[in-house]
Amino acid sequence: MTIDKFKYCNSLTSYSRFLTREVKIGDIPLGGSNPIRVQSMTTTDTMNTKATVEQAIRMIDAGSEYVRITAPSLNEAQNLKEIKQELLMRGYKTPLIADIHFTPNAAELAARIVEKVRINPGNYADRKKFENIEYTDDAYDAELERIRNRFTPLVKICKEYGTAMRIGTNHGSLSDRIMSRYGDTPLGMVESALEFVRICEDLGYYDIVLSMKASNPLVMVQAYRLLVHKMMETDRNYPLHLGVTEAGEGEDGRIKSAVGIGTLLEDGLGDTIRVSLTEDPEFEIPVARELVDRHTDRLNSKATHYQIKPFNHIPVNPFEYTKRISEPVLNIGGHNVPVVINGLTDIEDFTPADLVSVGYYYDSKTDKWNISDQACDYIYIGNGSLEFEIPGTLGIIVNHSIWRNHPDREKWYPLYFIDDYLNSEHHSKTLNFIFVDYSGYSKQEIRKIAKDKTVVFVAMSQSPFQISSNRSLLFELMNENYKMPIIIISAGNSHSLLYVATDCGSLLLDGLGDGIWMPTNSINANQRNSTAFGILQATRTRISKTEYISCPSCGRTLFDLQETTAKIRSRTDHLKGVKIAIMGCIVNGPGEMADADYGYVGTGIGKITLYRGKNVVKRSIEADLAVDALIDLIKEDGIWLEKA
Repeated sequence: MTIDKFKYCNSLTSYSRFLTREVKIGDIPLGGSNPIRVQSMTTTDTMNTKATVEQAIRMIDAGSEYVRITAPSLNEAQNLKEIKQELLMRGYKTPLIADIHFTPNAAELAARIVEKVRINPGNYADRKKFENIEYTDDAYDAELERIRNRFTPLVKICKEYGTAMRIGTNHGSLSDRIMSRYGDTPLGMVESALEFVRICEDLGYYDIVLSMKASNPLVMVQAYRLLVHKMMETDRNYPLHLGVTEAGEGEDGRIKSAVGIGTLLEDGLGDTIRVSLTEDPEFEIPVARELVDRHTDRLNSKATHYQIKPFNHIPVNPFEYTKRISEPVLNIGGHNVPVVINGLTDIEDFTPADLVSVGYYYDSKTDKWNISDQACDYIYIGNGSLEFEIPGTLGIIVNHSIWRNHPDREKWYPLYFIDDYLNSEHHSKTLNFIFVDYSGYSKQEIRKIAKDKTVVFVAMSQSPFQISSNRSLLFELMNENYKMPIIIISAGNSHSLLYVATDCGSLLLDGLGDGIWMPTNSINANQRNSTAFGILQATRTRISKTEYISCPSCGRTLFDLQETTAKIRSRTDHLKGVKIAIMGCIVNGPGEMADADYGYVGTGIGKITLYRGKNVVKRSIEADLAVDALIDLIKEDGIWLEKA
């Protein structure tokens, strides 16, 4: 089947769900025309039947449609029967999913008990040693035959018992064989799953769900897109389980999840989702539900979505990151990191204290400004006025009618609509902002404006489908070879952190956009600021803080992840740009840490092993000494800073 080399969804210009085959999982089918399902995973010891059942009930009552439970050995797999029976006695028929790593015999037992098993192709039949091996084609084929022999018994059991299977690739646990041939790439992730899919198909088994998880939303999105592209090429349509693995906690975890999951949902991809937060699993469900509900509204929406012309040429590769080329205007565009613009139009009489919420602290004793790592670059004050000396790194944006009366004020810049700009004789000599909506401009207007090398466009869509609208605007400008910087503004529904992260983050993942504009709305200025920087951090386009890659915990976890993550964060959250992985067990250890600088991994009861990258530095440290040992390791590398 021949398809466009960049095609990965039904349409980039209108919302359309990618139709997958239906897979029956107990009484709750997945894929096809069924609703997008929400699920989570227990964090209790699987051998503790009472605790696991009670947590599962809390998850189900919160809206979890499937419950996943780890089964690291035969004992846990066998106990799934007790858990299932107890849930049934209490009136809960929710399908159970066994989560398997390294132990095919546990998977084969669990497949006889629960409605679905999840296996990770990177470690189901392999033990990762981080070895680079040069394979001949014959040697590679021999490895595939070994895997076939190891995997076939499970497939036959699933087929006999009507058990569904998720083949769930994780970016951090690709086998040495896949890494040696394909590298640490989205293609490697896709091929890792498809090798197992082909075995299933050869055996006549098709009750398959696929996932491509990563802690980096960019890698995750590219891998899912490439998977769908490969499925389209080969006339496959297996359902997709979406998730950003080890997303973390709090606002950061929610933003990373929305950037990854929301981006794919907006393109009509995804049949079930799990938001992986380092929090109790029932708290994941409302986040997942909010993301899913937006797309349910899309399908049922009667809102008009103005017509967007299909593209003859898509100017970006959706499977590889390349930043759009723009010509810089001051600190916007070019090789500059994306800027943050915060709307402060709700303040009438500004004082220096009003800038604290956007990262600027005025010290009256020294008459100096202190600037945080998350200080926004510009504020928009509309028709307002600000009568004190501003920080040297801050720019002020005002409506053009106000700016015209103060054209010489240093670091003050006008904002126009297209007609206002074209009809005005007064323009800044250094920087002019212009609102542009896909539906509200002509090519002739853009051609005139493009001659002014001081112009920065602000892409503000009035459509309820902001991503497709703003993306189309950017594609048209790129196809015409216009190189003015472009700021992304999230307009409608911008009260939702998850929606803003989706609408802005999806474009940034494709290298589109030279900044984020957070308009004044029900979210306060400080939240707007932290959200904007969180989106930039999640898309890896601007690093402004420490990043934590922490797993959501499960029955394999060897310490209290929430407590430990909070403890490590309290000691290290000032280390800008450092990535620390906090993993509850070796399964989520060196592989799943992906590109973290340091790893803190549970390797025994009360024992921690520290990693530098993927290399062990110190083994079996007592847990109460491990955080100090982590900090000592960071100090050894010369990147420790004392808190201010």
